Amino acid sequence: MPPYGRSSSTGAPASRLQRAWLHRGVLACLLWPLSLVYAALFALRRWFYRLGWLKTERVEAPVIVVGNVIAGGAGKTPVVMAVVRHLQARGVHVGVISRGYGRRTGDCREVLEESDPQDVGDEPALIRHATGAPVFVARHRAEAAQALLAQHPTTQVIVSDDGLQHLALARDIEICVFDDRGIGNGWRLPAGPLREAWPRRCDLVLHSGAQPAFGGGYTATRALAHDAVARDGKRVPLSALAGNPVIALAAIARPDAFFEMLSARGLTLAETIALPDHFDFSGWQAPSDTGHLLLCTEKDAVKLWQKAPGALAVPLHFAPAPEFFAALDAKLSSLDGYQAA
Repeated sequence: MPPYGRSSSTGAPASRLQRAWLHRGVLACLLWPLSLVYAALFALRRWFYRLGWLKTERVEAPVIVVGNVIAGGAGKTPVVMAVVRHLQARGVHVGVISRGYGRRTGDCREVLEESDPQDVGDEPALIRHATGAPVFVARHRAEAAQALLAQHPTTQVIVSDDGLQHLALARDIEICVFDDRGIGNGWRLPAGPLREAWPRRCDLVLHSGAQPAFGGGYTATRALAHDAVARDGKRVPLSALAGNPVIALAAIARPDAFFEMLSARGLTLAETIALPDHFDFSGWQAPSDTGHLLLCTEKDAVKLWQKAPGALAVPLHFAPAPEFFAALDAKLSSLDGYQAA
């Protein structure tokens, strides 16, 4: 049996805390005093930026930051890819920057098709593969943005994957993403899921889940693709897999959501393997004694295929409402110096 077995989840403690963040129960109340310390430190840091004691750098291209105010992931990367594809369809030269969370390197570098996801991060690797847009990673996003513009000087817009709280980089448009959890219990970390207070000033709010927890903002639809994709690009209809037990693996913030969507498409899950978000798969062995096909998320595939080349990735089709893109286009058009193709 592999290190992570049937219906396993190495992220169980984090999941318990995330469940506690949905209510103001005993655990949340015990952590509430610490949230006051966190809030004070965050406010102090923001004040230092306002006073100019900490510097904010502006680059020579409009910057769109896609982020969130809650911990635990809310679907930022699908939003980034949707925004990039929308701009590309309009003829806009767009690039992406990211910290490259979970990578084993710490330098500033471009993400290429042949880049090892462990060197650049799984999400930047996925964005580069899925959109073809230039992607740069660096610990400091301003450094990534400058490197991107130097290497790709025709770039008209830069999209930052995460970084809503990264105040060292000036931004022109902020997109705040929420999933079905909304703001949870409304408390700050570690008593609740909020990295900063909500509501806050924000240009666009997008709900990435199926059932928005609060009103306002724009919605999106999300569904699994009709086909799974093999490492060599071959497509296999999900309908052809129905009736045959499969193993489902997900190393994302909410793996259960992936498993539920597979089940809703009529697939029989003989085993589910839930791993921590950004899991690097070092030392992990694919199940080999079951004879079942292994399905994973598109994000996991960029690393998992090195360990399990026979696995199939199931892409997620994420589509913000047309009104969201109309509002984004309007905000972009209002920026000084921005010219769409």
